[in-house]
Amino acid sequence: MKAPAAPGTHSLRRRLLVSVMAAILIGAVFQGASAYRSALAQADTLFDYHLQQMANSLRGGPALPGLQLDTAPGEDAGYVIQIWSADGTHVFQSSRVVLPRAVLGFTDVTHKGTRYRVFSVQTPLQTIQIAQNMDDRLSRARTLAARALLPMAIVAPLLMLVLWWLINRSLAPLERTRQQVAARAADDLTALPEAGLPEEVQPLVQEINLLFGRLHDSFDAQRAFVANAAHELRSPLTALKLQAQSLARTSDPQAQQQAVTRLNQGVDRAIALMQQLLVLARQESAHPSTGTRRRIDLLALSEPIVRELQPLAQARSITLTLHGSAPGWVEGDADGLSILLRNLLENAIKYTPDKGRVTLTVQMLDGRPVWTVEDSGPGIPDAQRERMFERFVRGEHPQATGSGLGLSIARAIALRHGARLTLGQSQDLGGLSAQVVFPALPAQ
Repeated sequence: MKAPAAPGTHSLRRRLLVSVMAAILIGAVFQGASAYRSALAQADTLFDYHLQQMANSLRGGPALPGLQLDTAPGEDAGYVIQIWSADGTHVFQSSRVVLPRAVLGFTDVTHKGTRYRVFSVQTPLQTIQIAQNMDDRLSRARTLAARALLPMAIVAPLLMLVLWWLINRSLAPLERTRQQVAARAADDLTALPEAGLPEEVQPLVQEINLLFGRLHDSFDAQRAFVANAAHELRSPLTALKLQAQSLARTSDPQAQQQAVTRLNQGVDRAIALMQQLLVLARQESAHPSTGTRRRIDLLALSEPIVRELQPLAQARSITLTLHGSAPGWVEGDADGLSILLRNLLENAIKYTPDKGRVTLTVQMLDGRPVWTVEDSGPGIPDAQRERMFERFVRGEHPQATGSGLGLSIARAIALRHGARLTLGQSQDLGGLSAQVVFPALPAQ
């Protein structure tokens, strides 16, 4: 069932049909009026030419007195022919209508309420005057003009019919696409077919298909989030339940305090896990065009994050330093890039031994901005590095704690910005090296 039309909407088919039909009708009316006026003018010129030719045909000699041109008694052919001799004697009259003698050439005469078009010509022997009833003349002219309108009266409806068929045929792909969308199930996000669509409609269908793709990714991320949350929260929540039961059973104040501490730590871990799951779901489902994207200086973005993490590093006597003298400009989401860098630095600090070193370098390599985070920790074997980007995968180091989502989040943010995140071995510090290579910005 079609949804009711929203206020202010309109039918494209109806608007096209009404507009085109109105244009054809208006054009036909103007064309018809122009043709009608032109036909009347041409008929008037033709009748004047007939009058002139009839008069010239009688110039060769005097007409016979009493000659009548009437086709039948009482029938008026619409012409009145009169001839006067050189001395002014009325020698010929073709009709019972007697008109006054008019000036030479063309003139209009009204006699007893009837208008006549008169042409007079004079020869050495006689004066010839031929008149035509204007009512009869106008009637014949209108008949000729009406015949001129006949082709337009036939062509205009045919043209409307052809254009109606063409418009319906041209809009048929839109109706077919609408039916395809209407017949889909709620979870069917496959791309709409683009074959056979007009060039003007293809961009719209392509954008709809891109939207379907983003919705598909978003739904996948939501399903993955629910599955991951259910899987990962089962153990922490079970532990919280056991700790709460233990707290309820003990009456020793010191044991209760320890149970409350462990309970609070478990709640904090569950909250941190949920936050990371939400961040991962948001970053994996986000489209590259979403978020506040602007030109960002990696060096300027790195400085406050390094200052923020200094207390965490100093608590274990780890030296955290930032190297970089020139800005590295990228285009992206500052919040997402901050999460990426913070995850890399926190991981480096976590796995670096006490009194170790962690460095962050901002540089340009082959025209591309690069972040490089290096540490003096144990590193990761080459065979395991790619697997560390999978969800909930933790390192084999004894200090490997947490949810195992930090690198998954970092890679999701890097991919969203068109960057490449790789793990390797630090040549300077001997531990792990995490490098993020961003695409070069076009010159401005």
